[in-house]
Amino acid sequence: MKRILIIGGSGFLGRALFKELHPYFDVYATYCNQERYANNKRYFEYDIQEDAPTAILKHIKPDIIISALRGDAAAQFIAHDMIISYAMQNEKRIIFLSSANVYDSFRHYPSYEHDKTLSESTYGKLKIKLENKILRMPPFSWTIGRIPMVFGSASPRLKEIKACIKTQNPYEVFPNTVINVAVDYLLTQQLHYIINKNLWGVFHLGSTDLIHHDEFIAEIVRGMESKYQLKYKHVYTSNNDRYIAVLPKFNKLPKHLNYTTKDVVKETLKNILSKQ
Repeated sequence: MKRILIIGGSGFLGRALFKELHPYFDVYATYCNQERYANNKRYFEYDIQEDAPTAILKHIKPDIIISALRGDAAAQFIAHDMIISYAMQNEKRIIFLSSANVYDSFRHYPSYEHDKTLSESTYGKLKIKLENKILRMPPFSWTIGRIPMVFGSASPRLKEIKACIKTQNPYEVFPNTVINVAVDYLLTQQLHYIINKNLWGVFHLGSTDLIHHDEFIAEIVRGMESKYQLKYKHVYTSNNDRYIAVLPKFNKLPKHLNYTTKDVVKETLKNILSKQ
């Protein structure tokens, strides 16, 4: 049985991955300062700004290391250097969860796996630098999953929308931004398949269709059927449409793992709709 370590396993996506993979693999994860994991023997405390990941890696001896780390950029650089060094010395695999923001400077088209990365944002530039570290590893030892905005019934983005409805604070939408989206339940199934099949390379994960950001948020809000309206703050970053979307062209997954923006809306709202 493959042994997997999810570094950053207490975040939204890390928790979803643990839930998906735990029944099938020997899965461990790290957390930072959340007391609810203190007595969980599958979770190990790890503070990216104070601790080195080496001790946990040597203790668990994972076959696959999934990096879902967030936090200080300098600390991430150091942590990933250590993770990569461990993986190369011990012939282990790394799955790095990246972002569609590595392409956020492109304006006129969606991005595919072999397109050159270029970003204007601090977050996108960070992901590019970390990707470049992974890309220097030997073939077959790494996978990069570029992921668009992730939603889900427990996602921070849905919680933010709910909070804005409750407080009547305006929620920022970007009418000229074309995106694709992901949802935790279906995204983790895609990553599960990649692990099962030992796939390597760059994968663009998320919905197969595109939608304007404001239209997608409006679909989420309509589906919530709240008695209160969401107030919008429209933010125009350009006069024309700009794309922050990642679509697969070369590393495509089977059709049963494909999903659309409507599937994302349905899966995100499933708990809300079941209570109505």
